[in-house]
Formats: sequence, C-alpha cells, structure tokens
Amino acid sequence: MFHRWVTVVPVATKRGRGRKVLKDKTASTNEANIIAGKVSESSATPISPSSKQDSKQQSFEKELLQMKEMLQQMRLDKEKIEELLKAKDEALKQKDKELENRGREQEKLQVELKKLQKLKEFKPTMNLTVMIDNKTKKDKKKKAGDSEKKRPSPPYILWMKDQWNEVKPNYCLKYFYFLFSFVGLAMTVSAEEKKPYEEKYHAEKEAYLQVIAKEKRESETMRLFEEEQKQRTAMELLEQYMQFKQEAEKETKKNKKEKGPLKPKHPMSAYFLFTNDRRTTLLAENKNFLEVTACSKDHNRRVEKHDRGTEEALRRAKKNKEKYALEMEAYKQKKDEEAAHLMKEEEEHMNLQKQEALQLLKKEKTDK
Repeated sequence: MFHRWVTVVPVATKRGRGRKVLKDKTASTNEANIIAGKVSESSATPISPSSKQDSKQQSFEKELLQMKEMLQQMRLDKEKIEELLKAKDEALKQKDKELENRGREQEKLQVELKKLQKLKEFKPTMNLTVMIDNKTKKDKKKKAGDSEKKRPSPPYILWMKDQWNEVKPNYCLKYFYFLFSFVGLAMTVSAEEKKPYEEKYHAEKEAYLQVIAKEKRESETMRLFEEEQKQRTAMELLEQYMQFKQEAEKETKKNKKEKGPLKPKHPMSAYFLFTNDRRTTLLAENKNFLEVTACSKDHNRRVEKHDRGTEEALRRAKKNKEKYALEMEAYKQKKDEEAAHLMKEEEEHMNLQKQEALQLLKKEKTDK
C-alpha cells in the first residue's frame, strides 16, 4: 500500500484591522489620588428626586411672579388706555354738541336770511309825492328874486327917508353928528306933518297883514295836505305789504306737501287685496318666498278666468273706492271751511293792523 503524502500549504489570510492592544501603564500616585477623590465625591453626594422637585417648583414660582407682574402692568396699561378713550369720547361729544349748536344757529340764520330776501323782493308800486319844506321854498324864492312883502316902516322913518335925500349932501362931513340930530328932529315933528306918513304906514300895514294871513293859510293847507298824503301812502304801503305777505305764505304752503292726519288713505286695488289674502294663507302653510311671489302670476291667470277669489277682491276694491270718494269729499269740504275761517281771521287781523296804524299816525300828529 502506498501512502500519499499530503503537504498542507498555509493559506495567506488578511489581517483584520483591529485595535491595538493597549499596554498597561502604571498610573502615578497623584492621578490615582485624584480619581479616588472624584469617585468618593460622586458616591458621597447622590442627586435625590426631592431636590429636583424643589428646583422645578422654584422656577415655576418665578414664572408665576413674572406672569403676575406682566398682568398687573397690562391692567395698568388698560386703565390708562380706557381713560384716554374716555377723554377722547368726551371731546368728540363736545364737538358733536358744538356742531349741533352751530347747525341750529345756521338754520336760524338761514330762516332770517330768507325772511330778509323776501322783504327785499317786496317792491311797492305807488307814486310818492315829494314834499318841500317852507324853509326850502323861501330860500328858492329869495334865489329866484321873488320880492316878498316887507314889513311897513313907522311914520317917523318915512319922514326921515323923505328929508334925507334933501339934507344929505350938505352934511357929508358931519354924518354922525347930523344923524343924531336928525333922529331928534323926526321925533319932534308935528301931527299935521306926520299925518300923511301915518296914513301910508296904516295902508302898508294892512296890505302886509293880508299877505301874511294868506301865507299862513297856504302853509296850513299844505301841512294838512302833506299829512293826508302821508296817511294815504302809509295805508297803501301797509295793504301792499299784507298782500305780499299772504302771497308768500300761500307759496310756502303750496311748496309743502299736504300731510293731513285726518286725510283719508287711498284704497288698495283688487290686485293688492288678493295678494295680501293669498300671502297670509301661504305664510300660514310655511311656504317658500318664491311661492309667495308667484301669487302675482296666479292673480293674472285668475283674472282672465274670472275666479271667485278675484271677483271677491274686485268687489271689495270697488266698495273701498266708493268709501274713499265719500270720505275725500267730506275732507275737502272741511278743509274749505277751515280755509274760509282762516281768511276771515286774516281779514280781521288786517283791519286791526290798519286801525293801529291810523291810531299811531293820529298820535304822531297830536305829539307834533
């Protein structure tokens, strides 16, 4: 038997990348002491769960305090803001009141302005006679050269005038001396010499008195005429103003719509009567809005076919219309009576005003 020799060849295997084996080092005495102290400290003071809870509680309390402080600050801020808002509201209210007062004052001023404008529109149509005073008449006469009747001179003045023209040339140098002596002579004139001058004086005096009496009569008649004319113009002006006032009031009444509380209301038509009845029934059945609005179409259809419901609505509408006509006639009659009564009152008021105006004029005359 032959034995086979098997040679085992070692296969090359990869060396693993393992960590190198650390060599045991001999620690120094100091390092050993430090490590031993740390281990002893850690083993001596272990962290207990109660201390953790205390620390958490303390942090929670701090947070609570902070939150409370924040809330307090927020409350203070809120109060300040509310105070500011209140002050602003009060200021706004005051401004609103001022604006309302201004608006009322403006309305009052507008009303007064309208009244003044209406008074401006008042244009009286009358012929005013221009009266001239006696003084102005006299001045005009003097300027025009109208010779008025002069007051008559006494008899001795007339004698002096006659003698003056004869004696004057001889006594020019001794004028003042002559004048005094001449006046003395005039006073000692005899009755026979004075008689013609006295007759002349009396004649001139009578003529002068007649002229004065005539002027007085003329002035008195003119004064009475002027007063009469003033009275007439005042009455005409008052009548025209009252007429203008009435016309203005009528225009304002026409512009305003008549809203009498006693005025009868206009009756509803057959369509509205039918739709109202239909709407109540549909709403009682809890129908839809579209079904309620469809009532109008239904009404038109029923009118064509002369349904009972539409006929009843038409009959009711006719009755309401007749009733409205009667009520309206009675209302118009009542309004006419009221208008006639108002016109009567206005006429009486006008007559009273005229009487007052006449009394005032008479009073002015008596005062003068």
